[in-house]
Amino acid sequence: MLKSIAVALTLLGSGAHAPQTADPLEWKPCPGDKVGMECADLEVPVDWRKSDGRTITLKLGRLKATGRSEGAVVVAYGGPGAPGIALTQSLDWWSGLRERMDIVTWDTRGYGEQFGGLGTGLPCTWTRLPLPKLPGDDAEFGRLADANRGYAEACRAKDPELFAAMSSADNARDMEAIRKAIGGAKLNFYGASYAGFYGQDYARLFPGQVRTMVLDGTWNHSTGDWAGEQEEMARSNQRAIDRFFDWCAAAGKCRDVPGKWRTLIARAGRAPIPAKKSGIAYDGSDLQAFAISSAKLGAEAWPKLARDIRAAAAGDASGFVPERGLRYPDQSTGVTECLDWPRPSGRAELESLVARLRKVAPDAGAANTLAAGSLGCVGWPVPVSNPPTPLPKGLPPMLGAGAWGESDAVQRVLAQVPGSVTVRHEGPGHTLYGVNACARAHINRYFTNGVLPAAATVTC
Repeated sequence: MLKSIAVALTLLGSGAHAPQTADPLEWKPCPGDKVGMECADLEVPVDWRKSDGRTITLKLGRLKATGRSEGAVVVAYGGPGAPGIALTQSLDWWSGLRERMDIVTWDTRGYGEQFGGLGTGLPCTWTRLPLPKLPGDDAEFGRLADANRGYAEACRAKDPELFAAMSSADNARDMEAIRKAIGGAKLNFYGASYAGFYGQDYARLFPGQVRTMVLDGTWNHSTGDWAGEQEEMARSNQRAIDRFFDWCAAAGKCRDVPGKWRTLIARAGRAPIPAKKSGIAYDGSDLQAFAISSAKLGAEAWPKLARDIRAAAAGDASGFVPERGLRYPDQSTGVTECLDWPRPSGRAELESLVARLRKVAPDAGAANTLAAGSLGCVGWPVPVSNPPTPLPKGLPPMLGAGAWGESDAVQRVLAQVPGSVTVRHEGPGHTLYGVNACARAHINRYFTNGVLPAAATVTC
């Protein structure tokens, strides 16, 4: 069976029409199940280029339709590494859609027991690390590359083949195997957050197999201008800061804060500002990362942000110290991300990009963009195997959704697919389906009836 699936996927990826030959799955109650979810194992190649090579196990979960099933929606929650089975069992999202559709999910490749996943895991020591600092010279860039490489090699050594096959495109090929294994009908897919990359890659690899696709709260991995996309990310962060500054001006209580902020960032760039209660200090990029995250939380967070900026400007940045977790801006082990995101080849390229971002976003800079995030990938021991690439022509209209900033990124993806629609929420948040009844109604109608809203953008 495995060889036939792999051959079929190769043919489909090249645009040929291949027979759908998957064997039936053996569905059984999921371990510890309390919601009626069934689980099944699906064997797929570690490396999709080697159809006769070693395999890994994907654990699939299914919630059957409560009415007459008209098909299945495959769902993924991103992360990368979010456990689809455990999350689908715990989230009360799908009751309306289940009146007509089965819900199928899976625990993504490599993210096993440590993430709550039930499939084959990559036995790394998964952790979170502070974001690297921008290198000041070539020697610092070289030391950053060596540090990242050493950290990655400790993980890679556990399973080099799987380590190099953890990209979003590998997940997309797994999705095609799932589609075939559950009956072979065209794919209905809901991808939240980072799983939107899986959907975009699936649309590139298997455009003829898409029936409906929802990208909710994700980013644009479908561009031929990655530097330009970083500029759009920086502009989005600047808009978040601008909304906060506008509130300060309208409220009349913190009109001094924009000026204090700009002075603070310039000063912190020369000498980090101490957070006295913690015995640490923050440079300008640290403060920008924290402030952007707070600004995106909306009006409830803005009074505290104003107080924290004033206190930092007076010499104490303790208000920015997170209550939990690491005390500096951080990110997770980038096994998937470092296969998906282009990384700077040298300090000159990095400095040029950062200068562009600071020009378009003077108050936000390069913080909280993938230009900053990809610093952890410099020196990575395997190349970028799945770089951003525009979508092909001929895809059916798709549906996007997102809150502040996210809807703009999704719309840049879907602008490549005529007839597509984006549902926007003009407020804070990350993904809409689970929390916004208006967006959920549009998404459910699209999945069940194939009907999109009449307008190109809809506000919920």
